[in-house]
This record gives sequence, C-alpha cells and structure tokens, in this order.
Amino acid sequence: MIDHTALWTVIILLGFGSFGLRFVFLGLIGDRALPEWILRHLRYTAVAVIPALIAPLVLWPAANGGETDPRRLTAALLALAVGATTKNLYAALATGAAVMLAGNWLL
Repeated sequence: MIDHTALWTVIILLGFGSFGLRFVFLGLIGDRALPEWILRHLRYTAVAVIPALIAPLVLWPAANGGETDPRRLTAALLALAVGATTKNLYAALATGAAVMLAGNWLL
C-alpha cells in the first residue's frame, strides 16, 4: 500500500520544482533578450530530449521484457534514415509507423 502522505508530498514538491524552473525562464528573464549563445543552445533542446525518450523504448522495450526487438530497431533506423534524408518529421513518423504496422501484419 502506498503512503498517501508521502505521495502527496512528492507531488507537491515536484510541482514547486516544475514551477520554479519555468519561473526562472518566464518570470525573471521572460521579457529580456537572451544572448545568442543561449539561444543557440536552446535550439538543440528538443533534438537532445526526443532521442533520450525514444532510445529506451527501442533498445529495451518493456513490452518485450527488456529484450531488443528487431522490428522496433528496424522501424527506428528507417525512420532515422528517412528523417535525415528528407528533413521531414512527418515522413519519418509515417515510415516508423508503417514499418511497425507492416511487422505486426506480417507476423
């Protein structure tokens, strides 16, 4: 059984932490122009976060008990190749989805 006091304490502290991080950027420096070097680094945030979220799902998927699935790996590699060549997010997403659906259909 989960201790509800501990659960709500963690939820409230995470809420304060999340608010604090946003307030630093939006509340304190939101109306000021940022230096170019900070803007250059912020452009790569999504490029760094999205692969970090997807890589564990491809390499160690919980659906397979942590075993690497060749179908997921193939879909990720083909989506990466299509995305790199076309520079089109939707083409990469469609390719990955098509490979996963074709793999489900063929098996």
